[in-house]
Amino acid sequence: MEFKQAIEERRSIRKFKSDPVPENYITELLEAARFAPSGTNLQPWRFVVVTGQEMREKVGSCTPLKFVGRAPLIMVCCVNAGAMKTTGSRVAELNEAGAFTGTDLENMPPGEYKKFRRAMDSDAAVQAYLTMNTAISIEHIVLRAADLGLGSCWVMMFSRDKVKEVLELPEEINPIVLLPIGYPDQNPEARPRLPLEDIVVKRV
Repeated sequence: MEFKQAIEERRSIRKFKSDPVPENYITELLEAARFAPSGTNLQPWRFVVVTGQEMREKVGSCTPLKFVGRAPLIMVCCVNAGAMKTTGSRVAELNEAGAFTGTDLENMPPGEYKKFRRAMDSDAAVQAYLTMNTAISIEHIVLRAADLGLGSCWVMMFSRDKVKEVLELPEEINPIVLLPIGYPDQNPEARPRLPLEDIVVKRV
């Protein structure tokens, strides 16, 4: 499937066939997430792959949306709350890999990075930043799933505390999205979208 076609034909799927998602497809989805970009290459995303029926039912019980537990695969998409602590080593890796060569970042003194970190002093700011970066990786999964003929649906209506308890997640790993995935058992029409003139504020 062409990338443009995957974008245009992707739909939020809420009815799935019972066929399991092949293991190699699951690997493809995780690889798509792994290659997502992130600020300072923090890569704060973490995933729990849920395929067992009992655990799918348990995760499904954490949301009022019953279709989640009926999907043959649930990706529990999480943020690693401790990712900001790795900023120094991530920057060093990027520098060593030549990512900054020929840019304003090449010779940026360490103090400039500290100024950026001061802007992230509040827990809310850090959480928003890490969540934004993780969302990029989730959309990589969504588009790769469409490319593989799979359907998915972002779900944020669930008890994060309950999911964390059910999956026995470490303190720093926080679920932000449930992503049920499977072969579509419906063919929804395209959803309404705003015209370009409504989403472009101005051209300057």
